[in-house]
Amino acid sequence: MLFRRLLPATALAAALSLTAACGGASDDTLAGKADDGELTIGIRFDQPGLGQRRLDGKYVGFDVDVAKYVAAQLGVDEKGITWREARSADREKLLASGEVDFVVATYSITDKRKEQVAFAGPYFETGQGVLVRFTEDDITGPETLNGKKLCSVTGSTSAQKVKDQFAQDVQLVEYGQYSDCVIALLAGNVDAVTTDEVILAGYVAENPELLKLVGTPFTTERYGIGLPKEDAAGRAVVSSAIEKMVGSGEWRSALERNIGQAGVELPEPPKVTEK
Repeated sequence: MLFRRLLPATALAAALSLTAACGGASDDTLAGKADDGELTIGIRFDQPGLGQRRLDGKYVGFDVDVAKYVAAQLGVDEKGITWREARSADREKLLASGEVDFVVATYSITDKRKEQVAFAGPYFETGQGVLVRFTEDDITGPETLNGKKLCSVTGSTSAQKVKDQFAQDVQLVEYGQYSDCVIALLAGNVDAVTTDEVILAGYVAENPELLKLVGTPFTTERYGIGLPKEDAAGRAVVSSAIEKMVGSGEWRSALERNIGQAGVELPEPPKVTEK
């Protein structure tokens, strides 16, 4: 996929001014919330390479770098960011309640979710995969999971998609976090874990002698940045920031820095369609 042409330099400023016609951005918009130099951003804490809170308290990953870049375009330095854990089952609630200003948390854009939140992006595309123990030979893809225990997280649609489309006799197991699924897999309590391949690849990179990916991706997942549904101006600002990140080369640098060693082919940046 070719890089999208960078918008004119005035595009981001124009988007920021959409809510400022009366002499200042509304406090209800993303630009208004950023006026004091602070933002609360929802990310995952348990996804190596994407969004992770390390033992030293530092937040790292590709989603984290995307979030920091967007915040910088709104005039908010990293020191002004409060990171909030956004698990799969909680993302819509966090946005609706105003507990976070936006979410960058491997958040796939779907029509059902768009009924509740607004999306900017996509900023990344991947596909669903299957993770197993390194010694596993019987499971080679989603169609070989009949009679097996398959783990995913509460609020995710990944495991149900496998059951509906590939293996009707699979037994679904849910945990609160992907890291819990991986622990259960290593302990032999489940037979496989499913979610987006790029997420699973991060765990393989951490445990290459214990875990492996099998089969090929069997869906297309488009990650977007989630915002409150009514904030059209905020969505325009964030989409412009994504396009600027791509055009500047920082998108590619962040991807290579965080996921380059995870064993998956790095994609080209997707075309931003949610504006």
